[in-house]
Amino acid sequence: MKILHLDKNHPLLIKQLAEAGFKNDEDYTSLKETIEKKIANYDGIVIRSRFKCDQKFIAAATNLKFIARVGAGLESIDIPFAESKGIILISAPEGNSNAVGEHTLGMLLSLFNKLNKADLEVKNGLWLREENRGMELDGKIVGIIGYGNMGKSFAKKLRGFDCEVLCYDIKNEVGDENAKQVSLDEFQKRVEVVSLHTPWTRLTHQLINADFIKQFSKPFWLINTARGKSVVTKDLVTAIKKGAILGAGLDVLEFEKSSFESLFEHDMPLELSELLSMEQVILSPHVAGWTIESKKKLAQVIVNKIIDNFNGNQYE
Repeated sequence: MKILHLDKNHPLLIKQLAEAGFKNDEDYTSLKETIEKKIANYDGIVIRSRFKCDQKFIAAATNLKFIARVGAGLESIDIPFAESKGIILISAPEGNSNAVGEHTLGMLLSLFNKLNKADLEVKNGLWLREENRGMELDGKIVGIIGYGNMGKSFAKKLRGFDCEVLCYDIKNEVGDENAKQVSLDEFQKRVEVVSLHTPWTRLTHQLINADFIKQFSKPFWLINTARGKSVVTKDLVTAIKKGAILGAGLDVLEFEKSSFESLFEHDMPLELSELLSMEQVILSPHVAGWTIESKKKLAQVIVNKIIDNFNGNQYE
């Protein structure tokens, strides 16, 4: 069974697949059009986010049996079309869930304690103690939207704090000992922190917008380590200015490219420029799940799932 690797990953991925009987080819530089000309020669591909697997690409892959994405989401793949061709789709949300949970907690604690602001001030010769008085997570009501691998990981990290954790999800009965599942109405009435852990879908596209924010009974803190296009930046900036949102920790931004590799290739929209200037906002470059450990875990999960689904020797 022949596999084409289109993005570099942890070396264990190719090593273990080869040991299991799979033939591995690598092409990390060719243009998409070049890949399309040879993709019919392969039974599987392993990708991250270099380009989209759209209908044209998938149609050219006449022998493809699986697409494995070394990451949590599959939004770079035309899922309905791939499935209509009988192609198995493989991802690894469990591979970086711990990393995302830790990053989310770190962002929240940094916001509450004004660490980024205080660090910059001290380095510039300012010693402002009262202005940097923080607040504690204990006693707060934390709300998680999307209670899958990532949301559960964050909730588990909160067990060491004396706070109440609520979750909202479109699936029923996903709550557990770490978070109580509630209706959206109760969620919006009670929470003081909102953390997004949803995939990018039709339902979550621009989920956090002006109308959604207005439904909350009290001002809240927002953390987004999921997908940037789930938050309308313009509405977020307006809500922060009005005090409806107290601050935000954003690992992802609405204006990211699909490859996640760059944000500043074109002119910056006004709302993004405003967001970047806000001291109550902290940012990171889509790295919540991007740890040394998760790189290895993600690769291992993908290897295990490919081997579980296919016998590498049966296609020789």
